[in-house]
Amino acid sequence: MIVRKFKKKILKYFAKNLPSYKLRIRMYKSCGYSIGKQVYIAEGLTIAEKLEDSDNLRIDDRVAIGPNVILVTSSDPNFSKIWDSVKIQRGKIIINSDAWIGAGAIILPDITIGEGAIVGAGAVVTKDVEAFTKVAGVPAKIIGLISLK
Repeated sequence: MIVRKFKKKILKYFAKNLPSYKLRIRMYKSCGYSIGKQVYIAEGLTIAEKLEDSDNLRIDDRVAIGPNVILVTSSDPNFSKIWDSVKIQRGKIIINSDAWIGAGAIILPDITIGEGAIVGAGAVVTKDVEAFTKVAGVPAKIIGLISLK
Protein backbone atom coordinates (compact mmCIF):
# COMPACT_ATOMS: atom_id res chain seq x y z
CA MET A 1 0.00 0.00 0.00
CA ILE A 2 2.79 2.44 0.90
CA VAL A 3 4.63 1.71 -2.35
CA ARG A 4 1.43 2.24 -4.38
CA LYS A 5 0.71 5.55 -2.63
CA PHE A 6 4.31 6.72 -3.16
CA LYS A 7 4.18 5.74 -6.86
CA LYS A 8 0.91 7.63 -7.33
CA LYS A 9 2.33 10.73 -5.61
CA ILE A 10 5.44 10.70 -7.84
CA LEU A 11 3.44 10.11 -11.06
CA LYS A 12 1.07 13.00 -10.24
CA TYR A 13 4.00 15.28 -9.44
CA PHE A 14 5.74 14.69 -12.76
CA ALA A 15 2.55 14.53 -14.86
CA LYS A 16 1.55 18.03 -13.78
CA ASN A 17 4.19 19.78 -15.91
CA LEU A 18 5.18 17.37 -18.64
CA PRO A 19 5.64 19.12 -22.01
CA SER A 20 3.17 16.87 -23.84
CA TYR A 21 -0.51 16.50 -22.95
CA LYS A 22 -0.38 12.92 -24.25
CA LEU A 23 2.36 12.07 -21.76
CA ARG A 24 0.39 13.79 -18.98
CA ILE A 25 -2.66 11.69 -19.78
CA ARG A 26 -0.62 8.49 -19.88
CA MET A 27 0.81 9.25 -16.43
CA TYR A 28 -2.58 10.17 -14.98
CA LYS A 29 -3.99 6.90 -16.31
CA SER A 30 -1.09 5.11 -14.58
CA CYS A 31 -2.36 6.66 -11.34
CA GLY A 32 -5.64 4.83 -11.87
CA TYR A 33 -7.81 7.68 -13.13
CA SER A 34 -10.38 6.88 -15.82
CA ILE A 35 -9.67 9.09 -18.84
CA GLY A 36 -11.48 8.76 -22.18
CA LYS A 37 -10.39 9.34 -25.76
CA GLN A 38 -9.32 12.67 -27.31
CA VAL A 39 -8.96 14.35 -23.92
CA TYR A 40 -6.76 17.41 -23.49
CA ILE A 41 -5.26 18.21 -20.10
CA ALA A 42 -3.17 21.40 -19.91
CA GLU A 43 -0.26 21.96 -17.57
CA GLY A 44 -0.73 22.34 -13.86
CA LEU A 45 -3.65 20.00 -13.12
CA THR A 46 -3.85 19.38 -9.37
CA ILE A 47 -5.84 16.42 -8.09
CA ALA A 48 -6.33 16.79 -4.34
CA GLU A 49 -7.20 13.42 -2.86
CA LYS A 50 -6.36 10.76 -0.34
CA LEU A 51 -3.69 8.72 -2.11
CA GLU A 52 -5.36 5.46 -1.06
CA ASP A 53 -8.56 6.44 -2.90
CA SER A 54 -9.37 4.80 -6.20
CA ASP A 55 -12.15 5.23 -8.74
CA ASN A 56 -12.56 8.84 -7.57
CA LEU A 57 -12.09 10.62 -10.92
CA ARG A 58 -13.65 9.94 -14.30
CA ILE A 59 -12.99 12.09 -17.36
CA ASP A 60 -14.96 11.03 -20.43
CA ASP A 61 -14.22 11.52 -24.15
CA ARG A 62 -13.27 14.87 -25.77
CA VAL A 63 -12.98 16.77 -22.49
CA ALA A 64 -10.74 19.85 -22.46
CA ILE A 65 -9.14 20.88 -19.16
CA GLY A 66 -7.37 24.25 -19.08
CA PRO A 67 -4.20 25.12 -17.17
CA ASN A 68 -3.99 25.13 -13.37
CA VAL A 69 -7.33 23.42 -12.75
CA ILE A 70 -7.86 21.88 -9.30
CA LEU A 71 -9.98 18.78 -8.85
CA VAL A 72 -10.69 18.15 -5.16
CA THR A 73 -11.94 14.64 -4.39
CA SER A 74 -10.99 14.83 -0.72
CA SER A 75 -10.49 17.68 1.72
CA ASP A 76 -10.07 17.73 5.48
CA PRO A 77 -8.38 19.96 8.09
CA ASN A 78 -5.50 17.47 8.56
CA PHE A 79 -4.11 17.91 12.09
CA SER A 80 -6.22 20.89 13.15
CA LYS A 81 -8.14 20.96 16.45
CA ILE A 82 -11.30 21.67 14.43
CA TRP A 83 -11.26 18.10 12.99
CA ASP A 84 -14.25 16.93 15.09
CA SER A 85 -16.26 20.07 14.35
CA VAL A 86 -16.31 20.04 10.54
CA LYS A 87 -17.75 17.84 7.83
CA ILE A 88 -15.04 15.99 5.94
CA GLN A 89 -15.42 16.39 2.17
CA ARG A 90 -14.72 13.26 0.13
CA GLY A 91 -16.29 12.09 -3.13
CA LYS A 92 -16.01 11.32 -6.81
CA ILE A 93 -15.71 13.84 -9.65
CA ILE A 94 -17.22 12.92 -13.01
CA ILE A 95 -16.59 15.06 -16.08
CA ASN A 96 -18.82 13.91 -18.92
CA SER A 97 -17.99 13.94 -22.63
CA ASP A 98 -17.37 17.20 -24.51
CA ALA A 99 -17.10 19.34 -21.35
CA TRP A 100 -14.65 22.23 -21.18
CA ILE A 101 -13.08 23.23 -17.87
CA GLY A 102 -11.55 26.73 -18.00
CA ALA A 103 -8.19 27.78 -16.59
CA GLY A 104 -7.92 27.90 -12.82
CA ALA A 105 -11.33 26.37 -12.16
CA ILE A 106 -11.82 24.43 -8.92
CA ILE A 107 -14.19 21.48 -8.77
CA LEU A 108 -15.12 20.19 -5.30
CA PRO A 109 -15.95 16.58 -4.25
CA ASP A 110 -19.11 14.75 -5.33
CA ILE A 111 -19.60 16.83 -8.47
CA THR A 112 -20.74 15.79 -11.93
CA ILE A 113 -20.05 18.07 -14.88
CA GLY A 114 -22.67 17.36 -17.55
CA GLU A 115 -22.07 16.53 -21.20
CA GLY A 116 -21.03 19.58 -23.22
CA ALA A 117 -20.95 21.85 -20.18
CA ILE A 118 -18.53 24.77 -19.87
CA VAL A 119 -16.97 25.78 -16.56
CA GLY A 120 -15.59 29.32 -16.80
CA ALA A 121 -12.04 30.24 -15.87
CA GLY A 122 -11.59 30.68 -12.13
CA ALA A 123 -15.01 29.23 -11.26
CA VAL A 124 -15.50 27.28 -8.05
CA VAL A 125 -17.95 24.45 -8.71
CA THR A 126 -19.88 23.49 -5.58
CA LYS A 127 -22.91 21.86 -7.27
CA ASP A 128 -23.47 19.58 -10.26
CA VAL A 129 -23.43 21.30 -13.66
CA GLU A 130 -26.20 20.28 -16.04
CA ALA A 131 -25.46 19.18 -19.61
CA PHE A 132 -24.91 21.97 -22.17
CA THR A 133 -24.82 24.66 -19.49
CA LYS A 134 -22.25 27.44 -18.99
CA VAL A 135 -21.29 28.27 -15.41
CA ALA A 136 -18.92 30.87 -13.98
CA GLY A 137 -18.16 32.67 -10.74
CA VAL A 138 -17.57 31.89 -7.09
CA PRO A 139 -19.57 29.86 -6.40
CA ALA A 140 -20.30 28.84 -9.99
CA LYS A 141 -23.72 29.86 -11.27
CA ILE A 142 -25.45 29.33 -14.61
CA ILE A 143 -24.63 32.13 -17.07
CA GLY A 144 -26.01 30.55 -20.23
CA LEU A 145 -26.99 27.53 -22.23
CA ILE A 146 -25.21 25.92 -25.16
CA SER A 147 -27.07 25.07 -28.33
CA LEU A 148 -25.50 22.66 -30.78
CA LYS A 149 -25.52 23.72 -34.43
